[in-house]
Amino acid sequence: MAKSFKEVTSAVGKFFKAVWKGIFKIPFIARVAIGLAIGVILALLAPKATFIAVFGTVFAGALKGIAPVLVFILITSALSSAGKNLGSRFFKIICLYLSTTLLAAVLAVVASYAFKLTIPLADKPTGYNPPSGLGEVFSTLLANVVENPVSALISGNYVGILAWSIMLGIALRFVASDKTKEVMNDLSKGVSKVVGWVIQLAPLGVMGLVFSAVSSLGVEIFADYGKLVLLLVGTMLVFSLVINPLIMFLCLKKNPYPLVLRCLKESGIQAFFTRSSAANIPVNMKLCSDLGLDKEYYSVAVPLGATINMDGAAITITIMSLAAAFSLGVNVNFFVAILLCFVATLGACGASGVPGGSLLLIPMACSLLGVDASVAMQVVGVGFVIGVIQDSVETALNSSGDVMFTATAEFMEWKKQGKPFYFTEKQKAKALTKTEE
Repeated sequence: MAKSFKEVTSAVGKFFKAVWKGIFKIPFIARVAIGLAIGVILALLAPKATFIAVFGTVFAGALKGIAPVLVFILITSALSSAGKNLGSRFFKIICLYLSTTLLAAVLAVVASYAFKLTIPLADKPTGYNPPSGLGEVFSTLLANVVENPVSALISGNYVGILAWSIMLGIALRFVASDKTKEVMNDLSKGVSKVVGWVIQLAPLGVMGLVFSAVSSLGVEIFADYGKLVLLLVGTMLVFSLVINPLIMFLCLKKNPYPLVLRCLKESGIQAFFTRSSAANIPVNMKLCSDLGLDKEYYSVAVPLGATINMDGAAITITIMSLAAAFSLGVNVNFFVAILLCFVATLGACGASGVPGGSLLLIPMACSLLGVDASVAMQVVGVGFVIGVIQDSVETALNSSGDVMFTATAEFMEWKKQGKPFYFTEKQKAKALTKTEE
């Protein structure tokens, strides 16, 4: 007996539903890698099939549309409830988190100037005129700061968006009720959810962006992408293995490497594969417990670190935005570089909990350097291509640092009280053995 129309449509619906669920069972990073491979193959076999580039254009357009709203809401929400219910006990850990994020941005500036890498751009603007000097940069900066906030959102003026979101966030911190702050927090979660939906289009977007880049610039672009990955990962490793231990040594006057290596092994490796600081919070909590830290303290300090301790994000934002500037021949002077460090620090703190959050804040940093929004979004697209490695290393640095500095802040208090502290079980056992003897 022939099946009815209703049965056929139901069967087709179930088939597509099963396919859809099957696609999303594939890990996100694998889907992006598949999109990347398809984009390269199509560019080599059918370079004239330009309609494929539309996927990249739509993806970049969606990111460009949501990014200004994301920056405004995230920073306003974060500042409006900053420090809520924390008390003075956490001042030290907050200082450590923010200062290390700022130092990460400074290291990224130094690394960028040392290598001056550029990014191949498929659509490089013609007739681009970089700022002629510090005076022009400063006057443009001030003009952008005081632009009407609605106009800033519409035009994607990230300097204005940043300035107004900071002022509004601080004002709400003092005058808003708890309910208003909850609304801001819900708005932040809502916008982050929308960004998450857009990010799910990344495999198709990367396919279109890579097709456009390879068909116009050739496969040689991957050599430049490889250099960019090496610079990003190298800078993050230097920060994790040199700068972080140095800060811990200055705070504790004790060899920090046993704790650094323990955090990288037990927290960093796990975060590398999960690619989520938030998802790694239980792992960090257990490590803090194993270190003997006060649960009342670390139960707040670790989630706080997953929000504002964003060293890897600051490095990504800074290096990628400076690479965009160098690609256009922009001469970034010292004053602007210092401003960029602060902007990257603040932006990185707002990147938490958002998939690809550090990449979406690149246009904010690029706007400070006078880089066109269309170029900035091309750089974001490159970020999704190299994110297979970059995002994993970034998350490992961020998450392992949460435990390092949570422990450092508490051990500083123990040191003042004359209380002994140990970085590993081996150190603790050795100390107990000596005491018994």
